[in-house]
Amino acid sequence: MLLINDYKFEITSTAAIMFIIIMYTSSHAFRYYAKYTIFSVLSYISATIFLPLMLWRPRDYRNGLLPAWGGRQVSKILGITWEMKGKENIVQNSGCVVLINHQSCLDLLVLSEIYPVMEKCTVISKKEIFYFWPFGLASWLWGTIFIDRLNAESAQRTLNKTGEAIRHKQAKLCMFPEGTRHGGPELLNFKKGAFHVAISAQCPIQPVVVTQYFFVDHGKRTFDPGHAVITILPPISTEGMTKEDLPGLIEKSRTAMQEAYTKSSAEIKTKYYNIS
Repeated sequence: MLLINDYKFEITSTAAIMFIIIMYTSSHAFRYYAKYTIFSVLSYISATIFLPLMLWRPRDYRNGLLPAWGGRQVSKILGITWEMKGKENIVQNSGCVVLINHQSCLDLLVLSEIYPVMEKCTVISKKEIFYFWPFGLASWLWGTIFIDRLNAESAQRTLNKTGEAIRHKQAKLCMFPEGTRHGGPELLNFKKGAFHVAISAQCPIQPVVVTQYFFVDHGKRTFDPGHAVITILPPISTEGMTKEDLPGLIEKSRTAMQEAYTKSSAEIKTKYYNIS
């Protein structure tokens, strides 16, 4: 009886695997959801599996290099390749606010590419993430700054401390100024938070532009292998600026990023995807 049950299990398992393989190769919708599932599961694992090592140096930016390595392996599994340009523009011997256009949850993989290149990177996240253990603990250990979005006074105190970390610890704070995921040809209007921090810290802004994710189409439910370019633009100084300079600084940053976004996206569009 045991042998029969084992045989039935093997037959069922084989049939299930064959079904998954057939669906993955023949159905773009199945592949779309499968890839996002793979991305979510492996990203969670890569973020938490190194917890024992992170405990030895809590709140150290170097802890972030471990899940970043895992994120780069996830990119390989998903068939996504990244190309980075403008490394010579990286701010040296100073902290800065790194602005990145926000397209998808896949932007997590962009951070995995940036972390090893820019030293002392950190991010801001809503405080609720901290309570999502063990991921929240791992985030805290690699230096994530948690902010209470529902408490303006508390949020402001956190941002002030962030400015101090940028000045004194030369931290590079990665932020998505659009505030909302958007993968269209035009960047959304930028929120003010990142620019308040930069002016408060009197630190430069480091714009980083990622080309459109032409390999993903949420409307058609397609997720194919693909290529994207990460361009690090020259820093924008905030020295001597006050809150009165905020609108001009936002416009200058958005214009520079939009121009680079349009140009670089058009280049890979024709080079890698043959889209006119």
